[in-house]
Amino acid sequence: MSVHLRREIDKLKQSLLLLCRMVEEQVKMAVQALLDRDQSLAERVTERDDEIDQREVEVEEDCLRVLALYQPVAIDLRLIVSVLKINNDLERVGDLAVNIAHKALAVVNEQVAVPEVLPEMAARTQSMLHDSIDALVALDSKVAADVCTRDDEVDELKRIIRLEVEDRIEVNPRHLRPLLRLLAVSRNLERIADCATNIAEDIIYMIEGRIVRHHEGE
Repeated sequence: MSVHLRREIDKLKQSLLLLCRMVEEQVKMAVQALLDRDQSLAERVTERDDEIDQREVEVEEDCLRVLALYQPVAIDLRLIVSVLKINNDLERVGDLAVNIAHKALAVVNEQVAVPEVLPEMAARTQSMLHDSIDALVALDSKVAADVCTRDDEVDELKRIIRLEVEDRIEVNPRHLRPLLRLLAVSRNLERIADCATNIAEDIIYMIEGRIVRHHEGE
């Protein structure tokens, strides 16, 4: 690999890791805003979204420029392709964090408790996202593989939340709207967990050249 290509790839990694940390912080703030009924924190999440979108565009443009200028092959090509895919998933996570922040704003004055296991679901989802980022930093395919195994746990918690919300709506239909908003939060958390799984799968591809998507459990 040329010195110039190595420098460009190192810059791509640093840009992607910065975006990772920003997105992780967005999810953390959005969840905290919901659980604490913190309007100002939820508004901060929405205000930062444009910056994340801009950084996602910059990373994509840098990847395409490196591909055009250096025509990398083998592991370098895998790395850049993986950066492109991870970058896209991070932008989606940022959007999902904003969705949660919007729901937090919508229920900030509602006297309706969050579903019992929603904090646990949020914690597990954030843990998956954090560990997928750690796997990227360390280029550790074992950590990435472990993230992939935890997605079903989050799916099960979402199912439990749905059942609880249905029961509570039946008991008190006046709470229909805020409860549906809280159910939507669980869907957004599930999608963040899916994105964390996608990132982990792309890290395995980056390191090992092995595509694991659609092959879990076989």
